[in-house]
Amino acid sequence: MLPASLAVVADPALAALPGSSASRQPVPTDPATLADDADRLLDEPEAWATFSRSLAAQPGCWESQLVIEGMHCTACALSVEDALRALPGVREAVVSAGSRRARVVWSSDAVRPSDWMHAVRRAGYRALPANDAFASEPRREATRKALWRWLVAGFCMMQVMMYAWPAYIAEPGDLTAEMAQLLRWASWVLTLPVMLFSCGPFFSAAWSDLKQRRVSMDLPVALGMAITFVVSTAGTFEPRGLFGREVYFDSLTMFVFFLLTGRWLEQRLRERTAGALDALMNRLPESVLRQRPDGSFERVALRRLQTDDVVRVLPGESFPADGMVLEGSTRVDEALLTGESRPLPRAAGAAVIAGSYNLDAPLLVRVEGLGSETRFAKIVALMEQAATSRPHLAQMVDRLARPFLIGVLLAAAGAAAFWWPHDPGHALMVAVAVLIVTCPCALSLATPAAMLAAAGTLARQGMLVRRLGALEALAQVDTVVFDKTGTLTRDAMVFADVSTRAGVERGKALGLAAALAQHSLHPMSRALVAAALKEGVPPCEASRVQERAGRGLVGEVVQPEGAAQTLRLGSPLHCGVVLPATDAPRAVLSDMQGWLATFELGEDLRPDARATLAALQAEGLEVRILSGDAPAAVSRVAGLLGIGDARGACTPQDKLDALQQAQRQGRKVAVVGDGLNDGPALAGAHVSFAFGQAVPLAQSQSDFVVLGEQLAAVSGALLLARRTMRIVRQNLAWSVAYNAACVPLAVAGLLPAWLAGLGMATSSLLVVLNALRLAAHAPSHKGLA
Repeated sequence: MLPASLAVVADPALAALPGSSASRQPVPTDPATLADDADRLLDEPEAWATFSRSLAAQPGCWESQLVIEGMHCTACALSVEDALRALPGVREAVVSAGSRRARVVWSSDAVRPSDWMHAVRRAGYRALPANDAFASEPRREATRKALWRWLVAGFCMMQVMMYAWPAYIAEPGDLTAEMAQLLRWASWVLTLPVMLFSCGPFFSAAWSDLKQRRVSMDLPVALGMAITFVVSTAGTFEPRGLFGREVYFDSLTMFVFFLLTGRWLEQRLRERTAGALDALMNRLPESVLRQRPDGSFERVALRRLQTDDVVRVLPGESFPADGMVLEGSTRVDEALLTGESRPLPRAAGAAVIAGSYNLDAPLLVRVEGLGSETRFAKIVALMEQAATSRPHLAQMVDRLARPFLIGVLLAAAGAAAFWWPHDPGHALMVAVAVLIVTCPCALSLATPAAMLAAAGTLARQGMLVRRLGALEALAQVDTVVFDKTGTLTRDAMVFADVSTRAGVERGKALGLAAALAQHSLHPMSRALVAAALKEGVPPCEASRVQERAGRGLVGEVVQPEGAAQTLRLGSPLHCGVVLPATDAPRAVLSDMQGWLATFELGEDLRPDARATLAALQAEGLEVRILSGDAPAAVSRVAGLLGIGDARGACTPQDKLDALQQAQRQGRKVAVVGDGLNDGPALAGAHVSFAFGQAVPLAQSQSDFVVLGEQLAAVSGALLLARRTMRIVRQNLAWSVAYNAACVPLAVAGLLPAWLAGLGMATSSLLVVLNALRLAAHAPSHKGLA
């Protein structure tokens, strides 16, 4: 199946012409041929940008994101990693079993995408580009097949149980040998569809494991199924033979049904835990309506769009690119991209961002940014990095997965050898129970399921997790260090107060100052204009206004009385007045007579800053401020927020030194910043946050990126991280306790195969359900603030 990003839009008229080459071209129908054709299309260099990004730090290298189909466990992920890393030219390969995604860094000089696609297929799995629009179709097909396998297993299980029931309740002499044999034959016939159809994925995966000389969780499961069926078949064909005392078709079909039930529910729940990640990564449309020169519209593939194209975006569609509205008025949903939960109005002249949704009315939009240039692409890159990262606990489980599975096979062989002298048939069924009950599915899902659920919850709330392992570190944090400017405060200033010359009213002074200030983009000027509008003071008319950099403004202003005079607005030196020195930001207004008014300005604290810091302190965290701003300004903000430990005039090295000193004292430090000078501290912290408008360096060094303007997201992430680690510990404890309790029972022969299958499926399901609590009861920012 061809990826949508590479699909060729054929000309219908050409295809319809009799005798044309298009009509004579044979259409391949073999799945392997179609897959090879699709892989070869991926080798075209012009197609790489649709599913990969070039790495500036490594010339000639690309980073690609893949969806891996057919994985069920950590051992599967390790097998895919090994297959990819074995290829010359693949610099790095990271596969996450939880998200079923892979990140491949490869050199275009040594390897092509089709090479690592074939390597994944040879390993027994299937790889698709993560942004492949057709990737959902194979998933839906696989889901339908899985549902049919479950239905067949359930139907056959019920029939087999009906035929097996008389053997359980019959008294001696009630059931003749011929009738018992007939019931065995009926059970054998009904078990065949289960083995040939319902168990197909287990056997194909196990066969692939054997060919690749590796071990995954499907191997012991398939081995248990095969042993049970062979032993029961031998007992059916030779009732007086070595295994003729008892058959286990009922246990086999029940085990398969329970296992398929668990996997089906686990898949559905796992899709919910990572749903926000996928929802964000696949928001762009497959095709768009592009305007022709004559004003009509044609539907084209997204990859054919170019800068300055005009597209029509209908209600309910997502914007395909960053652009500007040319015609129309609507509301847009940017919740997953900016953290803004309310629909935002957009009219002609307004900017729209790729991946946001048009809610109300059709729009004409001129394309200004495409592909990697869009904010959406940068967000997706961060999300993909999180989806393929592995926390420390998950890495530890990964290292133990293969040795554990080998131990499972040895334990099953030892149990069979122990019981063989007593009853060979029973010995093999004990081995089957050991193979099934010790399968470490729950253990391998314990950490990634919870981490992905937390990452999806944070994504819905407007925070991106760049590294899943950061959730572990965040849960241990006891100190939070904030930058001031742009983090605790906004970039803008706010009007605080005004003092005027005797006889000059407050409103008049503000109107005169706003007349000059509206001709400048300086933060002080914008604050004065905003204050005049807020207080309903109409600005006076000004002419011949000149702005002198670093000093202020001068111009002629028509006063309310109608007289015009020259006014100055800016620093005391610029206005020719002498005032007491202060570190507080202020602007002076003067006329020909001298000082007219002084406007006191302050920094604009984020509305939720005080509540957020109070919430962190209530959780027992120490809060500090390290800022490059003047010490007096830092002290004022610290006093407003109730923070005792605040330092100003800090260079980037000063911030890093203070951070390292706290770490040497045993503190676990989180840093929240947004500026260039925060980069070293963000990189050196145990965990770090950057706001969505932060400079690229700050974002690249951070573990979390806050898309919106809510500082409460930081405290919300901390609480969620602590809750996540509690759930991870619960999952690990449950998984270990389950194996510790069931393995001795299986070895002792007290645990039948069907009950072992039910236990294995239930344990994995409980782990995923427990992780899903993170999404179902996530605290909101408002509740935290």
